[in-house]
Amino acid sequence: MSSKRILMITGDFTEDYETMVPFQALMAVGHQVDAVCPGKTSGETVATAIHDFEGDQTYSEKPGHRFALNADFEHINPADYDALVVPGGRAPEYLRLNKDVLTMVRHFFEANKPVAAICHGAQLLAAAKVLEGRQCSAYPACQPEVELAGGSFASIDVSEAVTDGNLVTAPAWPAHPAWLAQFMALLNK
Repeated sequence: MSSKRILMITGDFTEDYETMVPFQALMAVGHQVDAVCPGKTSGETVATAIHDFEGDQTYSEKPGHRFALNADFEHINPADYDALVVPGGRAPEYLRLNKDVLTMVRHFFEANKPVAAICHGAQLLAAAKVLEGRQCSAYPACQPEVELAGGSFASIDVSEAVTDGNLVTAPAWPAHPAWLAQFMALLNK
């Protein structure tokens, strides 16, 4: 396996597991992962939230860890990266309002580079208008956004993931084994 350079776009109140687990797992197998957030620089942190499924009508939210960024958003050129990771949580909700973020996301689709998005990360993909004709899983509450963006919502078990071309998506962090395995398979092509 050759080492890839991977961009992770995140922000405050990103989902803790959906940020930390792929960041660490991808580095553990030899990839370089640069985590960035608009308006923040390397060494600064973003707040994370832990979302859990405790039998309520939606997930619960608890404070998570501080996640340290390791690259500067302002100096990122998406052409320098082989792949993109979009964690879920609440960050995609406001990151989708940033035109530079949307341009970066579009680059990975235009260049047919591997993209992994999980949970509410689909909100960012929908806003970037990259879901037309694609199958995409996400947290079930994001189904209307996926469909309004022209995508086909993949209603799969919370522990499953789906790959459509260069895009790997999953409903939430319980899918990490399937989601990361499918993303790594794309990275190894």
